[in-house]
Amino acid sequence: MAEPTHDARLAVLIDADNASAQHLERLLVEIAKYGTATVRRAYGDWTSTRLAKWKPELLAHSVQPIQQFAYTTGKNSTDSALIIDAMDLLHGGTVDGFCLVSSDSDFTRLAARIREQGLMAYGFGQRKTPKPFVAACTQFVYVENLAGTEATPKPAAAPNVKKDPALDKLLSEAVDTAADDDGWAHLGAIGSNLSRLASDFDTRTWGYSKLTDLLKAHPGYDVESRSPGDGKPKVSVVRRKARK
Repeated sequence: MAEPTHDARLAVLIDADNASAQHLERLLVEIAKYGTATVRRAYGDWTSTRLAKWKPELLAHSVQPIQQFAYTTGKNSTDSALIIDAMDLLHGGTVDGFCLVSSDSDFTRLAARIREQGLMAYGFGQRKTPKPFVAACTQFVYVENLAGTEATPKPAAAPNVKKDPALDKLLSEAVDTAADDDGWAHLGAIGSNLSRLASDFDTRTWGYSKLTDLLKAHPGYDVESRSPGDGKPKVSVVRRKARK
C-alpha cells in the first residue's frame, strides 16, 4: 500500500447530493495534510435549487461542478457518474489517491477497488456513514471532527476516554502489538497500529488534537518523554499501567 506524502496527487470527488457545502473549506484544509488536490470535482444535478448553497463554495475553491441529471426517479445517477470518472482516473495513472466525500454506502466497492490497486482511499462523511464504507477506506474522517464546522464536537460533548470500552480495546491492541519486552511502545508505532486497526480512528472524536494528549488523559496508560541520546529529539513512549 502506498504511503501518503505531501507530494501525493489526489482526486477529490464530492457527492454533492450527499454532502454539505458548509464543510468544503475545512475539508480541503484537511485533505492538504495528505497531498495536493490536483482534481476537484463535485457531482450533482446543478439545475436543482437544492444544491444552491454549493455554487458559491465551488467557485471560491476551484471545484469543478459535474452536471448529472436524474434520469429515473429513485435511481442515483450521481453515484454512477462519480464511480465511472473515478475508474477512468484510476486507470489513467494521473493520481496517487482518492478523497471520496460522501456518507453513502454505494461507494464501498469503489473504495475497496482503489485500495486493491495500491492507492490511498480517503473517505469523508458524517458519523451516520455505514460501517462497510468506512472500513473499505484507507482512512475515514468524520466531518464532525473538522474544526470550524457547525457540527464540530465540543470537549464536553465528546465521548469520555475513561468510559469507552471500544476505545479501551483499540488502544490495548495497538499498544500491545508495538510494546517491547518491558511493555513500552513508541508513540509513532502505536499511531500506525491504530490507523491499521480502525480506518476511522481520530483523536478529535474524543476532543483531543494529539494522540499523546488522549493517552495522557486515559487512566490506563503511562506516557513518558525519553531522549534517545546523541542529541536526537525526545520521543514519547507508552505502556499500560499495572492493574491494582
